[in-house]
Amino acid sequence: MSLHGNHIIADGLEHPFLHDIYHRCMTVRWPVFFGLIAVVFLILNLVFALLYQLQDDAIANQFPPGIWGAFFFSVETLATVGYGDMHPQTLYAHFVATVEIFIGMMGIAVITGVMFARFSRPRARVVFSAHPVIRPLNGQPTLMLRAANGRLNVIAEASARLRILRKETSAEGVTLRRVHDLKLVREQTPMFVLSWTLLHIIDADSPLHDMTAEQMKHTDLKLVLTLEGTDETTSQTLLARKIFDHDSIRWNHGYRDLLHTDPEGRDHIDYARIDETFDLNTERPAAAGHAGPLA
Repeated sequence: MSLHGNHIIADGLEHPFLHDIYHRCMTVRWPVFFGLIAVVFLILNLVFALLYQLQDDAIANQFPPGIWGAFFFSVETLATVGYGDMHPQTLYAHFVATVEIFIGMMGIAVITGVMFARFSRPRARVVFSAHPVIRPLNGQPTLMLRAANGRLNVIAEASARLRILRKETSAEGVTLRRVHDLKLVREQTPMFVLSWTLLHIIDADSPLHDMTAEQMKHTDLKLVLTLEGTDETTSQTLLARKIFDHDSIRWNHGYRDLLHTDPEGRDHIDYARIDETFDLNTERPAAAGHAGPLA
């Protein structure tokens, strides 16, 4: 378990693999997923090969002789291929083959279902800027965060929620981890296509009012940004979340412009610059353009 790179070791919980095998199959990386299937496939065929070898001459026309011939026969049986050259020739072998075919049919059905679920699961390709910034905007200190749609398709009726997570001490001296909502200037947009700069005005009603970088560090403050919308291509709901540590916030900085126009008058958006900021103390804001296509 981790929270934005901070690894948390969970004690006092049992983690039996088979109790949550579907969740594990859905969350492991693709190479691990295929590797696990290959390992189970090899072990299962080896077990049945040993079972076939318990009786002499259980498999007719076995080639090569010995464990390897039984292993390859098991592979053909488990996959229900049945080339025909090798076949069970004893009652015991027929019984083992029946059990193996049943397991093979069930295994193919389960793996096919999990594969389809993994492929069909909606994934949002939302790119977040690595650094939130706090800067004056229209005379008020404003927290700004930037996100971009990496697919360049339409995410319809997109909505954003921004919260902070920080440690607070009650009047009795009890330390609590509290969640506070941060009001955004715009929480919804009908179409999220290119980029979206989210704004929170730090006024007297803001939980960030009068907070300094040192206070954020003392309270271990984190920003939690959640974006949700409907992918027009698949009509599926997409969800993306990003957690920012307090030390990733850049004070009195602004975002570099993502848009530029080439000599032929065509507009370009450069996602490679999504993390770029500039220091307002050393660079004029006018030289850096605007915050982004959508705010």
